[in-house]
Amino acid sequence: MSTGGLSAARLGLMHRVMEGYVERGELPGLVTLVSRRGETHVDAVGTMAVGGTVPMGRDTVFRISSMTKPITAVATMILVEECRLRLDEPVDRLLPELADRRVLRRIDGPLEDTVAAVRPITLRDLLTFRMGFGMVMAGPDSTPLLRAMGGLRLGQGPPAPQEPPGPDEWMRNLGTLPLMHQPGERWMYNTGSDVLGVLVARASDRPFETFLRERVFGPLGMVDTGFATPVGEIGRLATAYGTDPSTGALDLYDEPATGQWSVAPAFPSGGAGLVSTVDDYLAFGRMLLDGGRQRGGRILSRPSVATMTTDHLTPVQKAVSGIVPGFFDSHGWGFGVSVVTRRDAVPGSIGTFGWDGGLGTSWFTDPAEELVVVLMTQCAWPSPSPPAVMRDFWTLTYAAIDD
Repeated sequence: MSTGGLSAARLGLMHRVMEGYVERGELPGLVTLVSRRGETHVDAVGTMAVGGTVPMGRDTVFRISSMTKPITAVATMILVEECRLRLDEPVDRLLPELADRRVLRRIDGPLEDTVAAVRPITLRDLLTFRMGFGMVMAGPDSTPLLRAMGGLRLGQGPPAPQEPPGPDEWMRNLGTLPLMHQPGERWMYNTGSDVLGVLVARASDRPFETFLRERVFGPLGMVDTGFATPVGEIGRLATAYGTDPSTGALDLYDEPATGQWSVAPAFPSGGAGLVSTVDDYLAFGRMLLDGGRQRGGRILSRPSVATMTTDHLTPVQKAVSGIVPGFFDSHGWGFGVSVVTRRDAVPGSIGTFGWDGGLGTSWFTDPAEELVVVLMTQCAWPSPSPPAVMRDFWTLTYAAIDD
C-alpha cells in the first residue's frame, strides 16, 4: 500500500478510462491530479489541441472559469479577518451602486414593475449567492431583464473576459437594474462572485488582480494562476472547445495566442476569469484542507475555513433554488463552494467541498479522506450537468482508496 493509501492498480484503471475519452475523440486531452496524505499522482493524457502534436503536460494552463469563485471567496475572507469587511454588514458603504434596491414583482416582468427591497444586500448574501440577482438558464432575450443585462455587458453567458467593461462601469450598469428576488430569499448563481471582485478591490484599495497575486497566489506559490497567460507562456495554454449540440463535434471556443485570455481583461471576473494549472490549484485546495495553513504561514484561520465550507442554505432556500434538478438534494452552498450534505449519488464524504468550471475543470477537497482532487480538460460542459468524464473521474478517485 502507498503512503497515501491509494491503489496503484486502480490509478492505472483511472488512466485507461481517461485515455479512452481521448482515443474516442471526445476530448483532445486532459490532466488528472489525486493527492492524499501528501502523496500526489498526476497523469497527463492526449494533446493540447484537436489534431495537435503538443502533448498535455503537468504544467498545461487551463481556463478554470467557475473554479475562480472559491478563490474570490478566500480573498474576501482575508479582508473579513482584517476587519475591513464584515459578514452581516450591508455592502452599500463600498458599493453604493447596490443601495436602495428595487425588486421585480415577476422575474419575467417589465423593468418598471418593482417593489422596494425589504433589506440591504450584505456581504454574506454575496458569498452565499443570495443577493437576489444571478444567472438565469434561459435565452438572452427571453425576458426584459435578460435583454437589459446583455445590453449592459454584465457577462451572464459563457466566460468571455474581453467583453465586460471595467469594474466601476460594470458596477454602475448592474446598479441600474432591479433585483430578481428579495435579498436572502434564494440562491442564484454567479453574479455574487463578480460583485465580490469589485468589493475586494475597493476594500483593499488595490486592483483585484493585485490583491490576489499578493495575498493568495504569491504565498501559495500559484505562479501560473491569473486573469491572462503571459506572452512568454502562451504556448502552455490549451486550446478551448465547446460541443456542437446537433452533431456532438468539438468547436473552437478560444484560441491561445489571440484569444480572450491572451491579454489582461478590463474586468477581472471574480466569478469565472482565471487560468491555472493542476499544481497551482492543488496548492489552493491543500491550503483549505490544512485549515488555512500554507508552507509555514497562514492564509486564513481554521474557523474562517470552517465557516466558508459549511452549508449556509436553509431547506426553504434549497427548495426554490438550484442549478440542475436535484442538486440541492445532496449538496449545500458555503462561501463560493458547494458542500456535500448527503452521501447518495455523490461519491464524496459528507463535508466534501469544492466546485467545477463550466469550461471543463473540476476540484474538490474531502477532509474526511484527506483528499484533494483536480481534473482539467479544455472542453466546455455541453449542459449544466457534469459530463461523463468528470463523473467517471470522481468515481475512479474513490475507487482508488485502498485502506
